[in-house]
Amino acid sequence: MPGRDNANPGRFWSQRVLMRVSICALGALLLLSRPLWRGAEFEARAEESDAAVTASAAKPDAPKDASAPGGQGDLSLRGHGGPVHSIKLNSAKTRALTGSFDYSMMLWDLSARPPKQIRRFDKHDGWVKAVALHRDGRRALSAGGGDVWLWDLATGEALYRFKGHKAEISALALSPDGKWAASASSDRTVRLWNLETRRAGPVLKGHKGPVNAVAFSADGKTVFTAGYDGTIRSWASAGGAFKRILYRHGFGINAMARLPGKKDLLVFGALDGRALVIDARTGERVHRFKALQGPFLAIALQEKPGLLALSGFEKKGGDIVGFIHVFRLGDWAPIEEYENPRGPIWAMDFGAIGATIYYGGKDDRVTVWQVSPRKEFETIAGPMPRRFEVNGTADQGELQFVRKCSLCHTLTSDGGNRAGPTLYRLFGRRAGTLPGYPYSDTLKNADIIWSAETIELLFGLGPSHYLPGTKMPLQKISDPKKREALIAYLKTASDAKSEDSSRKSDETGKDSSKEQ
Repeated sequence: MPGRDNANPGRFWSQRVLMRVSICALGALLLLSRPLWRGAEFEARAEESDAAVTASAAKPDAPKDASAPGGQGDLSLRGHGGPVHSIKLNSAKTRALTGSFDYSMMLWDLSARPPKQIRRFDKHDGWVKAVALHRDGRRALSAGGGDVWLWDLATGEALYRFKGHKAEISALALSPDGKWAASASSDRTVRLWNLETRRAGPVLKGHKGPVNAVAFSADGKTVFTAGYDGTIRSWASAGGAFKRILYRHGFGINAMARLPGKKDLLVFGALDGRALVIDARTGERVHRFKALQGPFLAIALQEKPGLLALSGFEKKGGDIVGFIHVFRLGDWAPIEEYENPRGPIWAMDFGAIGATIYYGGKDDRVTVWQVSPRKEFETIAGPMPRRFEVNGTADQGELQFVRKCSLCHTLTSDGGNRAGPTLYRLFGRRAGTLPGYPYSDTLKNADIIWSAETIELLFGLGPSHYLPGTKMPLQKISDPKKREALIAYLKTASDAKSEDSSRKSDETGKDSSKEQ
């Protein structure tokens, strides 16, 4: 039936074909294999892909990706204080925007060696799950919590804050002319924002669950949305009128993007481990990729030479293993695969000519994978388990700290940028007074001194009740014995005498609760 995938939703292939080919073999493969007919546009794209990869194989001294000259040096983007959930590079691949659980967006210079942090944007009230670069190269958008921020990249000034959503925002999209932005939210709506007048536009309502993805049509006249209700819907961008349900997948859709070109072809990845391409004009399925045993989480596109990347995670032997699959747009042929033993891959974008992929997951940094030429051996640096992952401790207080606090806080005086400030010397400190941290007005104006009694109230009542308006997430601890154990641990671990041991814990994956 058009617009519906009738395959058994529970069926998955148990094995995947691993594509581990050298660049020379890849060039030969692309020369020998011609794309299946999918119209002149796709034929041209496939030929561009063939030519680019074949030229790379035939000329060892050809210019390499500007983001990875010679493949030497650490190209990771280091500076965030929490997992990275959004990545976007400019068209020249010289700048990158990243958004993190640490409530910040960061702008990077990728031409520097190592890459250099240009600016940090940290006024958000929630974790930054989506970022977007404006076509003018001077402005950017970020989604922190339920608000959309418009930024001046040169000065770091917040030009405007668009408010209206009732829950966190999962995705952003810009119209082709750059005049409109669209934000998809867990409040089951998509909102349009006029970037010129800075006025709120239409609100798109109709999804039966959180909306995870949004995209504009090539002409900007239509908005496409997808979410947990398993549907892809289309709307008129002028006025926001609902047009139709384009596709019913049956399982939640996590990511969706419009493919490059004049035709409105949409690719999406879902919770059931399936990814498909559909024609947005008819709702017909164009291609279905081989199913995996875990959800797809992110999509990246490179118009030239014509590449598509899909990422997510699978369970293997009890472990959560992240993956990236790269395909050729011309005929959907698989090009490369990558596995990340450190967990899900939530965000990614291509480097220049598709030779690298910048990706983010549970680590505090963005890692670079060299797609072409593929390295024979790849190592992923960083301590395991991470500071917010349990490491077999028998101390109930430390266990609560790792589970409830360590993702947002450290215990050392040089704790760095986390979603919350360091808890070093917490006891006896007035709330909202640590220099260098952007506290909410609630904490700045709170008449609270942190002690065993006030921390007991914080976790007993929950941050939103004890300090209404705080940026702290809900971390209520109902069990009084667990609260008592956490407070006892914090008394010792946050003390100046314990800084050396706390730093060691931070490096080996045991750290420390949000805004305090």
